Amino acid sequence: MKIIVAKGAGVCWGVERALKIAESAIKEYKKVFCLGELIHNPQEIERLKSLGMKFIESPEEAEKGSVVLIRSHGVAPFVIERLKEVGVGKIIDATCPLVKEVQKKAVNLEKEGYPVLILGNPEHPEVKGIAGHLSNPMFASSIGEVERFSGEKLGVVCQTTLSFETFLKAKELLSLKVSQLKIYNTICKTTLLRQEEAKKLAKAVDVMLVIGGRNSSNTNKLFRICKSVNENSYLVESEKDLEEKWFDGKEVVGITAGASTPKWIIEKVVNALKGMEEGSGGKRVCETP
Repeated sequence: MKIIVAKGAGVCWGVERALKIAESAIKEYKKVFCLGELIHNPQEIERLKSLGMKFIESPEEAEKGSVVLIRSHGVAPFVIERLKEVGVGKIIDATCPLVKEVQKKAVNLEKEGYPVLILGNPEHPEVKGIAGHLSNPMFASSIGEVERFSGEKLGVVCQTTLSFETFLKAKELLSLKVSQLKIYNTICKTTLLRQEEAKKLAKAVDVMLVIGGRNSSNTNKLFRICKSVNENSYLVESEKDLEEKWFDGKEVVGITAGASTPKWIIEKVVNALKGMEEGSGGKRVCETP
């Protein structure tokens, strides 16, 4: 049985950047607070905890004079102000540069007089951070919700992990209902390439595994894409989630992983698959297309 790991599987450069900033901060300051989960991956969060990082949910939990890291998803300006009011000693910003660009575009649209619609999950920390830069943000997390919007003028940005298909449908629909539409495709290019690659690979294999946190937006989107073209698609957080029955009689297994999934987790899943096959007297070959 063959294992094919997608080239784009695993952490994107924005997440890799955030992890390097976090590790550097821990090394320099020993004790570092992170406001919210740095990335949506439970195994990596546990690893960071073991290095000395403490995760908090509100600025009030930070100690006076402490070092606080802003996670890759970014935060609203009032959160930064609150951290200063609490009296933290240093704020380190690990917000993904692409997320910062979305924030800037949203602010500029509002300055130009456009009501701003954010395409994405309003409960996602990235979307909350974008919305926090605006005076009156609006949200649409599905095409059904997009259909509610019409009028003279509308500006649109989207969550960086939004599916491209959703963006295209929203753009087509809004262009028919809004006289002055200014819409930005702010989906991360790495996300787009990963989605296209995952769909292509899922079509070509017998079983498709998507590795990543179940609380990860981009991982869940990858899973839905793979499931739409291959019913034998499974979302796993680690090698512990694998079930031998998934692979009975199957010849080729494809693997992709969300943007918050480190390489070491992917390797553990691949090694577990190899061990599973060896235990049954067979042999697996790991390939990357």
